[in-house]
Amino acid sequence: MIDNLPKLIAIYIVAENSGDTEALAKCFAEHAVVRDEGQTIEGLAAIKQWMAETRRKYQHTVEPLASVQIEDKTIVTNRLTGNFPGSPIDLEFVFTLDGNKIVSLEIRS
Repeated sequence: MIDNLPKLIAIYIVAENSGDTEALAKCFAEHAVVRDEGQTIEGLAAIKQWMAETRRKYQHTVEPLASVQIEDKTIVTNRLTGNFPGSPIDLEFVFTLDGNKIVSLEIRS
């Protein structure tokens, strides 16, 4: 499935699964916003911290199952497996890209 994703999102998924916070951070714009678990994380420094904390907390992997483009958003349904109740679960990652950077990511059930 990863072959069907936009290149930047495929890079994000590979970096997410490897736990490479620096590679993940390179996917985001300096002013990017992430919405996850009822939180809004703004700016690259805060996003890097969120990524590291999430990795430590959940020790998860992401498997893309489906992808759809709706206007300026790419919605990827992913199966997350990790150290959390109900694992595995399917979540939607809603990406908004600007050129070669993620400017917005919303993770929703």
